[in-house]
Amino acid sequence: MITKRPAGERGSTRTDWLDSRHTFSFNRYYDPRYAGFGDLLVINEDIVAPSGGFGTHGHRDMEIITYVVAGALEHRDSIGTASVIRPGELQRMSAGTGVRHSEFNHSKDEPVHFLQIWITPEREGLEPSYEQREFAEDERRGRLRLVASRGGGDASVTIHQDAEVYAASLGVGEDVTHEPRDGRRAWVQLIKGRLELNGVELRAGDGAAVTDEPRLVLRAGEPSELLLFDLA
Repeated sequence: MITKRPAGERGSTRTDWLDSRHTFSFNRYYDPRYAGFGDLLVINEDIVAPSGGFGTHGHRDMEIITYVVAGALEHRDSIGTASVIRPGELQRMSAGTGVRHSEFNHSKDEPVHFLQIWITPEREGLEPSYEQREFAEDERRGRLRLVASRGGGDASVTIHQDAEVYAASLGVGEDVTHEPRDGRRAWVQLIKGRLELNGVELRAGDGAAVTDEPRLVLRAGEPSELLLFDLA
């Protein structure tokens, strides 16, 4: 079964420096139909104005993944990390027992566009940690590239949960397939473009919950970029 989550029905937060769209309930936005999907709790699509950003704030007991679509995001945290995340790079921060961090647009001229994703960890009280890796365009072109996983296999970042995250960039007419193991489910988040998921059309910003589908076929109708979450 595939249940589409249309982009236009997402929650939103707008300020003078932030345009954020919430796939799942977040902050002041609450929809009981979309209070997460298994261990996947948050997918926020954020556009931050030049020099704007989130001041220092705290998290705990959460796996936080940041995927930059365009621009550059500056990150600083209380465990000593200072970095800039650019397109093709993925950041994983395990908040564990507690971490404070800030995120700002690194540019004074251009907006930064990114997805922030929260996944519940398999246990509480982990030691806070940070990873950042580049996944070049040719690694994601025409294939599902594993970018985050429990064991950190295939040079993916390590997340502390039984989940796998894949990224793909597809040209017109290209397709990829994924076969979840028995008892698992998936979430597809389309970042750019237009594609069909087992015949269901998705457009930029749309998501789809997938259960009891032995094989997923994603075929692009125009140049597309997506994330696929394989979840227990």
